[in-house]
Amino acid sequence: MSAQKVVVVGGGATGLSAAWWLARSGVSVTVLDKGIVGWEASGRNGGGCSHYQSPLFKEEQRLWPQMDELLGYPTEHCPERIILAVTPRQLEQYHYIAGMNNRLGHRVDLLDPQQAREAVPLAGDNCLGGIHYRFGGHANPQRTVQAYAWALQDLGGRIVQHSPVTGFAASGGKVSAVHATSGTYECDAVVIAAGPQTGRLLAQLGIDMPLAAARAEMIVTEPAPMMPLGGVDGNGLYGRQTLRGNLAYGGGPHEWVEFDELGPAVKPSTPLTRNLARRVAELLPKAAHLSVIRSWAGVIEMTPDGRPVIDRRDNVTFCTMSGVGFGLSPASGHALRDLVIEGQCTFTDIAKLGLDRFAGIEAGWREARGWLPL
Repeated sequence: MSAQKVVVVGGGATGLSAAWWLARSGVSVTVLDKGIVGWEASGRNGGGCSHYQSPLFKEEQRLWPQMDELLGYPTEHCPERIILAVTPRQLEQYHYIAGMNNRLGHRVDLLDPQQAREAVPLAGDNCLGGIHYRFGGHANPQRTVQAYAWALQDLGGRIVQHSPVTGFAASGGKVSAVHATSGTYECDAVVIAAGPQTGRLLAQLGIDMPLAAARAEMIVTEPAPMMPLGGVDGNGLYGRQTLRGNLAYGGGPHEWVEFDELGPAVKPSTPLTRNLARRVAELLPKAAHLSVIRSWAGVIEMTPDGRPVIDRRDNVTFCTMSGVGFGLSPASGHALRDLVIEGQCTFTDIAKLGLDRFAGIEAGWREARGWLPL
């Protein structure tokens, strides 16, 4: 009996993780991507792995420390994070987060100003304190995407890059093949995890998923002296110190963009670098002299309530992660594998991530929220 054939549309962290999980289960997997794997937000983000508000959180936390061994390639995962406050309002907010997590059983320690500066030597006298997540952590997005891709290929999975999907063939009410610029790929099931293009592709199958696309920007500095813990956030920023010492940070504000079948009409540029650089200098004053040596931009998608969607209709399983796809990718890939093979997620209840919550949403929901390109 031949193996089940699954086509995964989207070569970001979520799609590659789903493909890897499926291949581990003996499925014959082909991944199609319009460009290069990880070329959008999956390879251009802060690398955070600390999503305590997600139903996938426990699986995220269970898996990340194992991912290097499971994949067979390095992700540069590092545990724990520190969040620094430079305003009283930030400190109040972070203390609230600490209390909430501790009540849920996720340990978070409070740091006074001296403890915060000792833990983060690049912090300055403006630091009012912070919190220390004893969970979570961060990984290298580029390394991780490559690790997923290589691990998938080691299991016999196929990746076809520069192959935009153009349509679907149906038989008996189910998708039987995926049409792409590189050819037609027959399948028993399809997974659509194509970032901002997910809504457009699902529309071709009669599935309405409300999405808006936004540019997410990051900057990278010259190397700084290595901190004891590279995962340091705060001041509205997310990011990390790389193993070379560079500071890589993003944190909005996001700029809404229009997205066609091949991508944004204008490729993301760097209008926010000065804003980001100022906030990094405020967060880490002892690194304020460092030059910004490059900037990145990726395109993320956002649902109306800002939460992911992971769901299935017939033999079509689909996912949009609303800007938190990288960190949750080990767990979301597991969930997608379960939906394809088992018909339901086996390790947690993901009902709150279902698409039906948007049934009957108003046609002008983007206008109502002001989520429109300038």
